[in-house]
Amino acid sequence: MTSHVKRLGILGGGQLGRMSAQAATQLGIQTIIYTDSEGGPASQVAFKTYVGDYTDQDQLKSFAQEIDVISYEFENIPLETVQFLKTLKPVYPNEALLEISQHRVLEKSFLNKIGIPTARWKAVSSYKDVQKILEEWNVTSCIIKTSRFGYDGKGQGRLSKEDDVNAILQRFGTDDLIAEDIIDFDYEVSVIVARDVQGQSVFYGPLLNKHKNHILDTTCSPVPDIDPALADKACQMADKIADELDLRGVLTLELFVTKDGELLANEIAPRTHNSGHYSLDACEVSQFENHVRAVCGLDVKEPRQHSHAKMINLIGEDVNDLSKYLEMSHATIHLYGKDEVKSGRKMGHVNILGSKLKA
Repeated sequence: MTSHVKRLGILGGGQLGRMSAQAATQLGIQTIIYTDSEGGPASQVAFKTYVGDYTDQDQLKSFAQEIDVISYEFENIPLETVQFLKTLKPVYPNEALLEISQHRVLEKSFLNKIGIPTARWKAVSSYKDVQKILEEWNVTSCIIKTSRFGYDGKGQGRLSKEDDVNAILQRFGTDDLIAEDIIDFDYEVSVIVARDVQGQSVFYGPLLNKHKNHILDTTCSPVPDIDPALADKACQMADKIADELDLRGVLTLELFVTKDGELLANEIAPRTHNSGHYSLDACEVSQFENHVRAVCGLDVKEPRQHSHAKMINLIGEDVNDLSKYLEMSHATIHLYGKDEVKSGRKMGHVNILGSKLKA
């Protein structure tokens, strides 16, 4: 299929937008960024940047006039922004996926409705709700999360019967919350699916993810010693979501693998994903190229991983200790161009390729 897309608009100016813009350039497609902040990672490599509030319709119109198709690089874009822009130009992935992924209750309800299991959960808004859940589930603790705007461990915490529940709920600053059962899982994986206008899907993963302070620390691919049937099932679950939502673009499904070998869905991300960064160096086609292909009307291509890979996130001060990676064979450093180092901030990542890598 031949793409007639000459310019791709990307909502959001972070590192995912940056790597998507770089992939678009390789396909001869210019990118224009719309972001609410100056000088972000994506703006440094894009053809042009619009800076404005995501609710500024005049600025959004000017942005839309210069592009052929629109995508987004993070899920906290206001839904109203996408609804407005789709009256002007096509937006992929569609707003249904964005809306579901922005609210944990909608997300869990959707997953369960289409037959994908999750941990036990329930919407809660008060001390009374939480106490009732603990009694119903016959447990002494659970996970409480804000229904919106939570990522990298933000907006969530473990709550026990003996805790000051009211104080914890007040800390979140909202009563739009969800309680989730605590899962005794063996490990966590993710699957990334890219699906094009023809309905053809390709997959990255399953990918083995390890977190530190609730932020992704490392990803390994392939997952060591994973049961092939389990790996197939994980991809089938991601594919079912993609088909149900008529995905055009990329989405990521995060999963728990329980001690007894069951898969429980944790979260959906309507975009490229940190765990897929390994694909920049270990695959013939990266997640970013396939995302651009899908939203711009090109067929997606099989990733075909050619090397075992370990991705290491450079979080905060990690970026100041690059010497060991500069001297390491089969290591490629990817920095995001962020000028200020902050605790918990993703500054870059390193991909290490090899046949014998420790998870």
